[in-house]
Amino acid sequence: MGDIILFEEQDNHNHAAGRVFEKLEAQTKDLPPTPTTVVHPCDEASLKGALLARDKDLIAPILVGPEERIRTVASETGADISDCQIIDTPHSHASAEKAVELIRAGRAAALMKGALHTDEVMAAIVDKTHGLRTERRMSHVFVLDVPRYAKPLLITDAAINIDPDLAVLADIVQNSIDLSHSMGNEAPKVAILSAVETVNPKLPSTIEAAALCKMADRGQIKGGILDGPLAFDNAISKRAAAAKGIVSEVAGDADILVAPDLEAGNMMAKQLMYLAGAESAGVVIGARVPVMLTSRADDEKSRLASAMVASLYAAWQMT
Repeated sequence: MGDIILFEEQDNHNHAAGRVFEKLEAQTKDLPPTPTTVVHPCDEASLKGALLARDKDLIAPILVGPEERIRTVASETGADISDCQIIDTPHSHASAEKAVELIRAGRAAALMKGALHTDEVMAAIVDKTHGLRTERRMSHVFVLDVPRYAKPLLITDAAINIDPDLAVLADIVQNSIDLSHSMGNEAPKVAILSAVETVNPKLPSTIEAAALCKMADRGQIKGGILDGPLAFDNAISKRAAAAKGIVSEVAGDADILVAPDLEAGNMMAKQLMYLAGAESAGVVIGARVPVMLTSRADDEKSRLASAMVASLYAAWQMT
């Protein structure tokens, strides 16, 4: 086999699919439902996903969208929305704006994306006058339950920041650390990824990784243990790290993988989902409230997992 290391021969931490999210669900048991604006839940997946989170006492949904369409979907799918407040809007664009307005007014502490495009939701959220901006750059975090990895694996940014510069990467890292804290990890291990584990001036991502680590040393990034650049195998496999002679607290035991750009992050996360059987949650951090940003292709389990993560983060924000 030469230098090829089969996954089965690496650090063996196999567990049953869904175990990570079962533990996260247990952490939410004592939390009150988070008031949540559900933006344009006008198809079965988005409406049932919100109602499943409601039934698990994770959220108290406020359904924002064309009321007639929402009631039609509920009727056709047998969904019970009798206890849900519905805010009537004419179309998806207005739904996003109204959902953000309700949060700004203090009526909700989280936002859940429904049956509309991500760009439409984010346009309302990032609006400079009426949106949910903070001083921190917003970024997306995938929380993955990978059956062949011992613990939750966070991947960022895979959905919002296309080609982040160093300042944006610093916010991306801090957002992911904050999210990990809310999930109970007080000192998450953060791997800043590139194609190699050494600094190479011809690979800008290695320079940025080294700079981020020094920013953490100087207190510009707080609450996590950073190392990088690290290649993907070195970040998640102790055996691979040992073979390369890497001595690191992070290598082989990463909690967070920070991609150099959106393309790398998105491909990495979806490969784990579709080839390694990972279950996923997706949230945006860095706004005033957590944003459950699931794909229109995501199933109810993914939407429920996103609600668990958002519930924990919303509670953490209030502490």
